[in-house]
Amino acid sequence: MRTEAISPRYATLDQWNPQEIVQTLWASQAHAVAACLPCLPTLVAAVEAAAARLTRGGRLFYVGAGSAGAMAAIDGIELRATFGFPAARTIILLASGLDFSRGMPGGHEDDANAGRLRMLDCGCNEQDVVIGVSASGASVFTTSAVQEGRARGALTIGLSSVAHSPLMQSVEFPLLTETGEEVVAGSTRLGAGTAQKVVLNLFSTTLMVRTGAVHGNMMVNLRPENDKEHQRAIAIIQQITDCKATQAEAALAEAGDAKHAVLLVSGMSLEQARAALARSGGVLGPALAEAHRS
Repeated sequence: MRTEAISPRYATLDQWNPQEIVQTLWASQAHAVAACLPCLPTLVAAVEAAAARLTRGGRLFYVGAGSAGAMAAIDGIELRATFGFPAARTIILLASGLDFSRGMPGGHEDDANAGRLRMLDCGCNEQDVVIGVSASGASVFTTSAVQEGRARGALTIGLSSVAHSPLMQSVEFPLLTETGEEVVAGSTRLGAGTAQKVVLNLFSTTLMVRTGAVHGNMMVNLRPENDKEHQRAIAIIQQITDCKATQAEAALAEAGDAKHAVLLVSGMSLEQARAALARSGGVLGPALAEAHRS
């Protein structure tokens, strides 16, 4: 596995000065980002397939272990605040659990039965989407969980830096980022981790756009749970409707979210706004067009 290989190029790393180390690490990060480019066509196909399942009410599973699992978990956790994706439909399965206060013990990664059982406990089915993340593609927990999901009809996506690895061979959509040997041998939180973050960002953001969480380039599904998000929601309502801040504030207070508030400002009642969004599958554009016609 190239992610675990010891590169002779960095054999004397501990003797380099800080400037040399930083510049070398920066170059490795740039290489990691570039390594994402070849997987973009597969990523596009994965997004389209995943969007079809999520619009039918499916769930999004993130599966992983160690630093790769932590990276996947962060992506999943952020979906609710940024895009309003329901927490109940975001399932995060990490080999060592989500409690990081005692680090991330590595032994659980080798438990294939645990991966299968965790997936079974969640009732994974044909409506769901499962994305497994493993730099080496050899995490037994991750691979077994993904395999169980696929056996139950779920759409399966794998993200790894090693071609033909067990994870890549187990999924319908293998997202390969060949980042190669790490500057610090085997520390896949570096180059491989950067590639994972990039691909996960691309996947989840495009998926949320495709499922109606974004209007134009604005996060109309964001949840205004703090002052910053509250002000952002008001700005979004104003931008879409060209109303005054006081009107946007009142509509947001009545509706509880930016998407419904936009329709209130556009002349609908709250009941009408809910019905219009139900007809449009939650996508604001068609509902807004309906408001303008009435």
